[in-house]
Amino acid sequence: MKNNTPIVPRKYLSIFIMLVSCFALWGLLNNMTDNLVPAFQKIFTMDQSRAGLVQVAFYGAYAVLAIFAAVLAEEFSYRKGVLIGLAIYILGALLYIPACVAQSFDIYFIAIFIVAGGCSLLETTCNPYVLSLGDESTAVRRLNFAQMFNPVGSMMGIVLAQQLILSNLNPATAEERAVMPKAELDQIVNHELFWVCAPYVGLCAIAVAIWFFFLVKREGESSPTKKAFSRVGISLLFSVVPMTVLYFLYPEMDKILWVLCGVAGPIVYIILNSDYRSMLVTLLRTPRYWCGVIAQFFYVGVQIAAWTWLNVYCQKELGVNAATGALYYTIAIILFIVCRWVSTFLMKYFNPAIMMAVFAVGAILTCLGVMYLPTKIIFTCGSMPFSLNIICLVAMSGFMSLMFPTIYGIALGGLDQKALKLGASGLIMAILGGAIITPWMAGIIGNADSLWCKLVPSFATEWDTNLKLTQMSLRASFIVPAICFAVVLVYSLIFSKKADTKNK
Repeated sequence: MKNNTPIVPRKYLSIFIMLVSCFALWGLLNNMTDNLVPAFQKIFTMDQSRAGLVQVAFYGAYAVLAIFAAVLAEEFSYRKGVLIGLAIYILGALLYIPACVAQSFDIYFIAIFIVAGGCSLLETTCNPYVLSLGDESTAVRRLNFAQMFNPVGSMMGIVLAQQLILSNLNPATAEERAVMPKAELDQIVNHELFWVCAPYVGLCAIAVAIWFFFLVKREGESSPTKKAFSRVGISLLFSVVPMTVLYFLYPEMDKILWVLCGVAGPIVYIILNSDYRSMLVTLLRTPRYWCGVIAQFFYVGVQIAAWTWLNVYCQKELGVNAATGALYYTIAIILFIVCRWVSTFLMKYFNPAIMMAVFAVGAILTCLGVMYLPTKIIFTCGSMPFSLNIICLVAMSGFMSLMFPTIYGIALGGLDQKALKLGASGLIMAILGGAIITPWMAGIIGNADSLWCKLVPSFATEWDTNLKLTQMSLRASFIVPAICFAVVLVYSLIFSKKADTKNK
């Protein structure tokens, strides 16, 4: 049934536009930061596991500071949450400068954590802020519309990283750097780190402009009470102090464990505070919500995992190099953007949950195509060959396009307003799925004797010493995305009727 209610009422249009710019900003930062892993591995001549701490810092900050962001929005306002989130990002970005001067990966680690902490506050605040800007019947469509600009920012992040960061890396290998005179190596590293800093510090100008807009955009807000300041301050202490103490007392501590300990701090605060404890109880008594957190965990995990291994799959199956593999990733992102725009338009006519169920079925079918279809080239576009399994691999991104904002909107739809902001933080904490699902998939890829390999017995078992995998293990690993999409499908079907009543 067609819904003629405007997605964004005119009185909220300017706020909505500036919030959309925040969606693009954190999308840009997410994808630009992904490229710091290979960049730091080369610059600091470190192994892949240590360079991978970039992702631990980034996703860890999202999980640790999401509850603080919810408390901030609850006690102050969405607007102040945006202001503080932008300020934290600016602080973290400026910290890249001393990290560059000192040539210190440890300072970069802290800076990345702070930058991601600002993104966590923005994402936890902006998503429910968008939901609140209009009629509830158009809330899911409104959020999907805003989220359309997130992958646009992601595409910009890919371009910036390639043109500014990766293109300025010196081609010298680790062995060549090891025998260079210190002065020559310092000069190379300073040049490389300058271009790591440049885009992050440059984006501060955009962040400052958005910050000033929200600074002056006050609409009937009451001044925070002393109690509100106290709660925000205590919540911040519970979120930051345990992590800080552990970081300096036990510098060799496993960083995944460090993040989990950091997440425990704000959860303890929620349990100790009676008001927030009652909100938590409300959330736990709402199956649509906590099932949504589970679905979001698997969705974010599959998005990050599938995109992480897309390039490797193309290299193995097509025999292309990493640079050409990156072009397939770019096509996947473009398809993701286009499908999100199209699906948002279609939500005017169809139930979002049913649409997500259809997309989840399509995504599962593409996983099966990636696992079982042969690599038989059917056409070539420029220098890029395409086979049916590669088409399925790229098409998977199109089917993922509407899932994050739709799960978010359904999970929070009709929720008690007193628990809405805390509920939003839980959905952002679910981003931790990226830190768990990706290693699960990697474990299958790197294990030629995995039981999962029995799913694809007809494919080659020769070990690739360059990519460190077999064709069989690589294909078998895509059972993980299929499982994740199945979770999203089940959630869509179970709560489709409740979503339908809100969009008529």
